[in-house]
Amino acid sequence: MSTTTMQTPPGTSPHAMTSHDPDLPDHVRNLYTYTPSSLAGNLIGAVVIVLLYAGFASLLSLSLWCVAFTVVWVYRAWIAARFKRIELNPDTDFPRWRRLWNAGVLASGALWGAAVWMFYGAGDSIQQIGLIITVYSYCVASVPVLADQRRAFLAFLGFCFVPTITRIALEGSLYSYELAGVLLLAMAMTALLGRNYRQAMERVIELKLRTEHLLEQLRKEKAAADLARQEAEVANRAKTQFFAAASHDLRQPLHAVGLFAEALRNKSRDEEVIQLVNSINSSVDALEGLFSELLDITKIDTGAVEVNPQHFKLKDLFARLRLHYEPTAFEKGLMLKFRGEQHHAYADPVLVDRILRNLISNAIRYTEDGGILVTCRPRGDRLLIQVWDTGIGIRASEQDRIFEEFYQVEADRPLPAHHRKGLGLGLSIVRRLANLMGASLTLKSRPGHGTVFSLVIPLGKAQRSLEPLPGRAPLGLTLERKLIAVVEDEPSVRDGLEVLLKGWGATVAAFDTVEGCRQWAEQAHHQGQRPDLAIVDYRIDHQHTGIDAIQVLRKVFGPELPAIVVTGSTTAGLEEEAQRHDFHLLIKPVVPNKLRAMIAFKLGVRSH
Repeated sequence: MSTTTMQTPPGTSPHAMTSHDPDLPDHVRNLYTYTPSSLAGNLIGAVVIVLLYAGFASLLSLSLWCVAFTVVWVYRAWIAARFKRIELNPDTDFPRWRRLWNAGVLASGALWGAAVWMFYGAGDSIQQIGLIITVYSYCVASVPVLADQRRAFLAFLGFCFVPTITRIALEGSLYSYELAGVLLLAMAMTALLGRNYRQAMERVIELKLRTEHLLEQLRKEKAAADLARQEAEVANRAKTQFFAAASHDLRQPLHAVGLFAEALRNKSRDEEVIQLVNSINSSVDALEGLFSELLDITKIDTGAVEVNPQHFKLKDLFARLRLHYEPTAFEKGLMLKFRGEQHHAYADPVLVDRILRNLISNAIRYTEDGGILVTCRPRGDRLLIQVWDTGIGIRASEQDRIFEEFYQVEADRPLPAHHRKGLGLGLSIVRRLANLMGASLTLKSRPGHGTVFSLVIPLGKAQRSLEPLPGRAPLGLTLERKLIAVVEDEPSVRDGLEVLLKGWGATVAAFDTVEGCRQWAEQAHHQGQRPDLAIVDYRIDHQHTGIDAIQVLRKVFGPELPAIVVTGSTTAGLEEEAQRHDFHLLIKPVVPNKLRAMIAFKLGVRSH
């Protein structure tokens, strides 16, 4: 037969481990808290009995009962005082102190029963009734104190009632028998009352324990929910960082591919080669759109998109959209027109630009004949911007679902392969960005006839234009006698950019570090050379950015040196840095036409 040694928890005495009731300390403290009022009540009862039987009962018997009562009363007061001094000690033996308290209470019960046995026959009916009422009152008063200790409670009732009932029955008269029977019934009812009280208290304790359990469970679930929320926030931030890093790393080779493809076009007049280059550039542009969609949806999900409303001209916005989408529309044989560019809006121009880019891109994708019309009209203090197309349209059953992530419209007829590009995130991004701005976005569509999306934003005021935006990209560009400084740490991108710029007639000084650029700048300055333009990558190495390279060049050649920063990062704040440091920003992969248009704008070079 094996034995198991129980380990005492730290800070718990062996005495405290003798009871399996975790609520015992509180229960014993409650008993002793009740003691002062119980002693006061007992003292009043003793005075009542002495007053009732003074002159009726023998002096000896009354004196003996008073001495016994005093001893018990002092004992109970003494143990209550002692317990008060040690109740908070960690080694307090609570079962022992409960036994001591019960002993005092049972002794008091025995004294009440003894009082009836000794004095009942000595007085008249008034004394007898007063004695019985006094004893019964203390029996009822014991219910809330002793009911949860079943044996102690029944013992107290026995010490009080059994002597009382027996003494009354010994009188031998019919009245005494009837009174004894009534008291016996009262004893049974008091016992039943104690049982009901005990059951009620057990239910209360059960509910208390269940409530505490539920509260503890709720605390654990809340802590788990807080932990899950923190983990989700960390995961969201990690997801955003991953997409941003992956986008940057993937944009680099795509950017190089576009540059080499354009350089190949300049080297060959073969029609097939030109078509291949066009296909490469289209694929690069499509992949750039996919990266942008993934990053947009990730930023919105993580709350990284901030709304910065300002007054801006629709003319500037429409010019950028025309520059970006007109070649794609022309390639499909579609017209792309803009109306209402003279108006001004008050909203976040970046978010409005992103919304219209998604809508125009979708319109071009799903339109085979006709064209796309972008209009802007004032409606009171609001501005109504609409994108119309003559495309395949959207069925009524799908008009709510098209704003869901990854949902794409099912066409009634097979679409060309290039229509299947995309993730189905564009319109989901549009809806989310519109909600961020508090702008109304609606659509109307007829299958087979076309669709119109309507965006309502606040009307703006005219502001002074600090700088004109570039117009249409030049069809041809010559950079003869132009010296361009290139700082790019990615060899393939640097080589592709150098080949492309030289193909346009420029002289190129290319570097992979800021320090190499600085050394060349100092030497070129001494030799009387001066670059006409700086094209730099934003992330050059772990210590420097393209801004550092621009500052190095401008320190040597003057602050008016034009600069373009090309980056694969879409980190928020780059636009603010562009304004602060006076450079223009291009996001990789850059289609050569966009780069050519930006260079022409920065240098003021005319197409030929």
